[in-house]
Amino acid sequence: MNNDPKILRAKQLLKSLAQKIPQTLQDVEKQVFIGSHIINDLSIEEKTLLRNFLNIILIQMRNGNASDIDLGGEGSKNKIWLRIHGKKTPIEKFGSYTNDEFNILIQNGLMDKQRQILFEDRSIDFSHSIKNGEGNVRYRATAYFELGELALNMRAIGAQIRPYEGFGFHQNVTKMLSLVYSKEGLNLVTGITGSGKSSTLDTIVDLNNRSIEAHIIIIASPIEYVHESNRCIIRHREVGMDTSSFKHGTIEALRQDPDIIIIGEMRDPDTIMAALEVADSGHKVFSTLHTSSATESLDRIIGEMPPEEQDRVRIRLADILRCVISQKLVPGVDGKLVLAKEIMIMTSSIRAAIKNRNLSEIYQMINEGEKLGMMTMEQDLRRLCRAGKISLETALNYANNKRRLQQIMNMA
Repeated sequence: MNNDPKILRAKQLLKSLAQKIPQTLQDVEKQVFIGSHIINDLSIEEKTLLRNFLNIILIQMRNGNASDIDLGGEGSKNKIWLRIHGKKTPIEKFGSYTNDEFNILIQNGLMDKQRQILFEDRSIDFSHSIKNGEGNVRYRATAYFELGELALNMRAIGAQIRPYEGFGFHQNVTKMLSLVYSKEGLNLVTGITGSGKSSTLDTIVDLNNRSIEAHIIIIASPIEYVHESNRCIIRHREVGMDTSSFKHGTIEALRQDPDIIIIGEMRDPDTIMAALEVADSGHKVFSTLHTSSATESLDRIIGEMPPEEQDRVRIRLADILRCVISQKLVPGVDGKLVLAKEIMIMTSSIRAAIKNRNLSEIYQMINEGEKLGMMTMEQDLRRLCRAGKISLETALNYANNKRRLQQIMNMA
């Protein structure tokens, strides 16, 4: 990589530009100077050279089966890091860079408006794409401040959608997720960052796109996988570019004649209320939460509301919720990541438990609902362990309820 003339020119350019930054400047003041006095003064050829340099690294990242790349900020120790099969390490062949060289490289990948948002909010989510012979290769990116310097994470978005059949969902789950069988209600995909929630939503979009004539609106920050309209017309609206917020995008969607609304994340009370209202109006809604179980998801939604609103939200949630899929990506015995999941399907008993504030009873209802298509995270971890896909130690590490997993591992 270091012998490529374009790489050498890009590194030389970064070095010379970094020397123009006054050492007296710090934090946002320095970043504003870089944006207004360095990036804005670059020629088109220089901007293209730096962007292509980043693209070369991103292509090598994808070729090396890495899921994420991190660079910039004090924590990177002047290196470019990759996450490969769950492990994040610095890659020596990419070379070393000063913080200011990384600052310039990161800012060069942003539009003027995006830089302003970054300076004001100290963080910005955006998408990045690279054109090749097969189309666009896309990445989900986050630029943010760390001790006054800029840092960047970019995640590779799969070029192919995971086949729906590979999830092994029960037919009752499919009926909840497919517009063919169910025309309304709220369905959630939950999990921590990096658990594959967006990929699962893309699979659900693809399932409907192949099976029914309809209109799907996707609101995300940023847009990751771009679906091609097939039997459905699919609209992609990126927060910050096509709509001002998740809340506004959700409300605006009501005037766009949708059948399915995908809300990339219910990250604040306003978005949660908008999602509940849209689902209550008779539309089919999918969204995500950063929670690790079905009951935690219910707690989070209700807990985000003001105390005086919680009873009303609890009753509304019980009426409109249809399915919760909570998932984790677990290290397999072969070094690759394996999907483990918990599934809750709304039943009359679970609906009553929500309305009567008995959320602690729901875990056992899920545990006993296998014939209906439900399973707890512990039941699925046991299945994966017995199938030889993950170790017992891994199963215990990723269980929400370790004691319960130990109990059921000894059961027939």
